[in-house]
Amino acid sequence: MPGPGFLDLTLREFLDQVAAREPAPGGGTVAAVTVAMAAGLATMAARFSAGHLDQAKAVAGQAETLRARVEPLADADAESYRRVLEAFALPREHGAEAEELRRQRIRHALEDAAEVPLKVAEAGAEVAGLAATLAEGGNPNLRGDAITAGLLAAAGARSAAGLVAINVGDRDQRALRAAQLAEAATAASGRAARLS
Repeated sequence: MPGPGFLDLTLREFLDQVAAREPAPGGGTVAAVTVAMAAGLATMAARFSAGHLDQAKAVAGQAETLRARVEPLADADAESYRRVLEAFALPREHGAEAEELRRQRIRHALEDAAEVPLKVAEAGAEVAGLAATLAEGGNPNLRGDAITAGLLAAAGARSAAGLVAINVGDRDQRALRAAQLAEAATAASGRAARLS
């Protein structure tokens, strides 16, 4: 992606790019940004939870680390998707060997593209778990923020898991792992949401 990264744009510019008739940013980028926002909310809720939760400082540090880990995935997803589009755009050649080479390039690009959303799903599951901890034992005045963080993290993880399955097939080990992470994130966010 030429120019500034997605997180360097204003929110309005980012939303305009998401809505544009362009292939990227798409679902993977939005899932990464969603998990990053969830991690930011969890960090804030943890920072306000000193005196309520013994491990509040540690939870804030973990959430901030997750945010830093997932933020670059917004741009990485768009870049990996660009490579998928380039592979599909390769001209169809005559002959079985040339066509097999094209199929291999497409398969390789799709496999590479599955790695970014898998990382998003991993981060989403971790953030959702932290958010549940905060909703259960953190500052009760920030419970709504913790619950929101958990729900957003779970949505990002579920979206990312769906993208992994689309790229490599739902029986691939990466897709199965992503689905497990999405389920864990959903369970954690549900635990937190029941406290509202």
